[in-house]
Amino acid sequence: MNQRLILSSALASVLALGVMAPAAAQSKEKCYGIAKAGQNDCANLSGTHSCAGQSKMDNAADEWKYVPKGTCKDMKGMTADEAKMGMKK
Repeated sequence: MNQRLILSSALASVLALGVMAPAAAQSKEKCYGIAKAGQNDCANLSGTHSCAGQSKMDNAADEWKYVPKGTCKDMKGMTADEAKMGMKK
């Protein structure tokens, strides 16, 4: 194959991914208090872990999952500020 064709195809792929990623991130939001044990998406608010899949209990207020924007309240979830306030009680 022509090296120029391979290089231009690879560059086009990288550019396409770069354009799509921000759009995907904008259509999601963090929803606290809905993650099942072992199904959180990343670090929790309390700082007891820093990785996905490490939640120990269902629906912990400091654990979160990405959900489609605008659906968190329907799932009885909380924003980060609401979760922080709940942790202070």
